[in-house]
Amino acid sequence: MEYWAQFIFLYPVLMSIIWMVGALYFYWRYERSCPAEPPLTEFPFVSVLIPAHNEAAGIRETVEALLQTDYPHFEIIVISDGSTDQTDILLHELAEQHAQVRALILKQNMGKAQALNMGLMMTGGEYIVTIDADCLLDPKALHWLVWHFLKHPRAGAVTGNPRVRNRTSLIAKIQAAEYASVIGLIKRSQRLLGKILTVSGVIAAFRKRALVDAGLWSPDMITDDIDLTWKLEQRFWSVYYELNAVGWILVPETLSGLWRQRVRWAQGGIEVIHRYWNICLDWRMRRMWPLYLDYVLSIFWALSFLLFTLLWLINMTFPLSGSLLKLSPVPVWTGCMIALTCLTQFGISLLLDRKYDPSIVKYYFWVIWYPVIYWIYNALAVVRAIPKALFKKRGTRAVWVSPDRGLHTTQ
Repeated sequence: MEYWAQFIFLYPVLMSIIWMVGALYFYWRYERSCPAEPPLTEFPFVSVLIPAHNEAAGIRETVEALLQTDYPHFEIIVISDGSTDQTDILLHELAEQHAQVRALILKQNMGKAQALNMGLMMTGGEYIVTIDADCLLDPKALHWLVWHFLKHPRAGAVTGNPRVRNRTSLIAKIQAAEYASVIGLIKRSQRLLGKILTVSGVIAAFRKRALVDAGLWSPDMITDDIDLTWKLEQRFWSVYYELNAVGWILVPETLSGLWRQRVRWAQGGIEVIHRYWNICLDWRMRRMWPLYLDYVLSIFWALSFLLFTLLWLINMTFPLSGSLLKLSPVPVWTGCMIALTCLTQFGISLLLDRKYDPSIVKYYFWVIWYPVIYWIYNALAVVRAIPKALFKKRGTRAVWVSPDRGLHTTQ
């Protein structure tokens, strides 16, 4: 049992070290000498898809920000998926005001994946960019995304760099640092392995031919981005990570909104490893095995962390005999090492991300709450997501509800 308890300590520390080393090497190899903008010699037509469900509060801002991009040759297709607010009316107005904007109005809530599949039928470009309805795209983002497709013939997808723009609450400030220190570091390290676990649903680009080859988005998967990434990887399309393709997003600022988001993320990951377990039997997919193993271990860690926490609390309240009950979920003598590793990881990531978000370093103070709040919250989300993922009937369409866009929108 002591070895089991040590796993709770060793797993996050070991993975943190791997992410830090991988990110630093990625920076030295690719980011350090990166040009200010990609050397594009041609500008192929790009179709931007924006799925929306009850996004009247911010859809105009998103579309108008996209219209300000420096890329010269693109179209915007906004899909209103069963919206019941003023979204449809706003989309009609935007389409009348801007020739580049078209709207697809779906009267029934069919889910984000199916909305994207329907919108894809309207596209005229070979390269498809998808962004969330709250994402404000950087003026050079399309340039960087297209550059990968022109440079790499086997590039099937490129994931962008989402940055948090609402930072007026503790929850939002922690997430601003999390997107850099966890998501950013992991994707840098995974790109070195040649396999990325998931593109970001917030901002991602695809080669249309690769989308068709992979079977498009799966309407019955709760997280379409993770599922599509694995389908592309199974068809041996490469997935790239472009830090310069920045998209500014809104994140949940309430505990209930954060809970729904984390349960959905956890459920999506569990659905993917459950559906695509057979990659472990395919030697051709061996480069995906480390990602699969890492995700399985992360689920096991979350369950172990909660179990040991529960037993420890029981023993503290009602002292009982038994060595298992007395084991702390975070061994006392290693607590300082966990804190030091976590702070080092955040420090490295925030320094690396200054190029894309100059103000991010000032949120370093708030990350001390990350292990305290988010470890427990994410572990609980995994427990809730497991039955939702395993007992969900295959083929059931994953419809969506309006996401939590936060309480404030100022940086």
